[in-house]
Amino acid sequence: MAQPLMPHATASWLVENTSLTFEQIADFCGLHILEVQAIADDTAATKLTGRDPVRAHELTMDEIDRGQANPDYRLKMMKGPDQVRRTKGPRYTPVSKRQDKPDGIAWILRHHPEISDGAIGKLIGTTRTTIAAIRDRSHWNIANIVPKDPVTLGLTTQRELDSAVAKAAKAAGIEAPTDTRLEGDREALIEQLRAEREAAAREAELAEHGVVETPAFIDPFKK
Repeated sequence: MAQPLMPHATASWLVENTSLTFEQIADFCGLHILEVQAIADDTAATKLTGRDPVRAHELTMDEIDRGQANPDYRLKMMKGPDQVRRTKGPRYTPVSKRQDKPDGIAWILRHHPEISDGAIGKLIGTTRTTIAAIRDRSHWNIANIVPKDPVTLGLTTQRELDSAVAKAAKAAGIEAPTDTRLEGDREALIEQLRAEREAAAREAELAEHGVVETPAFIDPFKK
């Protein structure tokens, strides 16, 4: 299912400007319902302008009205002329987050060994070679790799991770675990979402002015 170009910013706008349920907004934006709830809790604190999906030609007011009139209704994305989406190739990860990939991979290997290497590759946007190197501890930077939740790192969404876990559990004939990690970590989630929205807003502003950021060089051997 197609999703908004900027899901968190779009969810923020829908929370502020409509009476849609958190579940409807989460479904439309491709987010976990707890992410939407965290956005709602944090809206007043961030004071960031959300992204209007109507102006972006991703949603119509008629569609929003249908959703507000029926909590069970699921919003349908418009196919706007500027909606260009990747259909093949690896997941794109911002340069600033690429160094976090090994930590996210290590976390999945530790907590969800039932997930296949192919599924991990799609979730995080990495290669089977990298996954294998981390699994057998032959990765060049293995001494500095610390397992960290890939959702918290911003490498994937909670919904995508839950889907991969459920699919792997079904294939392995085991019961999918109930995820309760976010229940006691709302403040951390809010901070993560705030940082992501601020980064997205900054990237959008730079793009409007035709400015491309040059990432700072990171010495992989420097501790």
